[in-house]
Amino acid sequence: MSVTAHHPPGTAADVSSAATYVFAVCGPARPATPTATCGHVGGGPLRLLPVGELWAVVQDVPAAAFSETALRERLADVAELERCARAHHAVVTAAAAVSPTVPLPLATLYLTDERAAAALGANHERFRVALDRIAGRVEWGVKVYVTQSETTARSAAPVPPVTTMPGSPRGSGRDYLSRLRSRQQSREVNRESALAAAEQVDSAVRELAVASVRRRPHGSEATGRDRTQVLNAAYLLAEEREAELATTIGRLRNSPGFDGIEIEVSGPWAPYSFTDGEDLAGHP
Repeated sequence: MSVTAHHPPGTAADVSSAATYVFAVCGPARPATPTATCGHVGGGPLRLLPVGELWAVVQDVPAAAFSETALRERLADVAELERCARAHHAVVTAAAAVSPTVPLPLATLYLTDERAAAALGANHERFRVALDRIAGRVEWGVKVYVTQSETTARSAAPVPPVTTMPGSPRGSGRDYLSRLRSRQQSREVNRESALAAAEQVDSAVRELAVASVRRRPHGSEATGRDRTQVLNAAYLLAEEREAELATTIGRLRNSPGFDGIEIEVSGPWAPYSFTDGEDLAGHP
């Protein structure tokens, strides 16, 4: 996650003052201030900052603790990064529950309310377009994995070499190569079947969605050695289509060819993947 601390070049934040932390932009109808969460520890209460006819959800935070240098040091710590990300996400989620919301990146900060309003206001029309696009819609994540069954594990296991000894049957080497080719073909078939299943899932969910984003699948360091991710995607769906999504995923899970295929669904989320919050954050 990027650090977006907007301080003038060559200056540092005033350590005795508060900085304006911006979580999201909502509107144009004035939303209720999120109260289910308190934002970042050490900061003031959440409040709404007018940006033209739109509203930014902001919090006063200690400038010393949220300067660019301090943030880089804090977010280099995994536990601290997780705490900050959870606080940010909780506020965005609460805001999105009551109003169309464009989430801004983690650690979007300005020295003052005036700088924040000016920077965000420079992209006012683009915020309006993004808000219109996501109104009444939510993001769902869908991931597809192929699990390593016992059969697959056996086919993927290395083939022990055959050593031809005096008096051994001729063709032992050919048998070894044949087994090697057979297991390689089995792995290819398993992979092709998994990719076909992923495409089937993507196609079915896209029929329900108004927009979709496919990302590079995660590697084994994130998924574990016992499964391989073959689809990592996000979809923008109308809120009322949640039941249709559940029905579609249930049908796919029970479809022929989906043995050993795991479909993971998460959401609904604020539409992070369908609003370019980092670009819209602007500059002072």
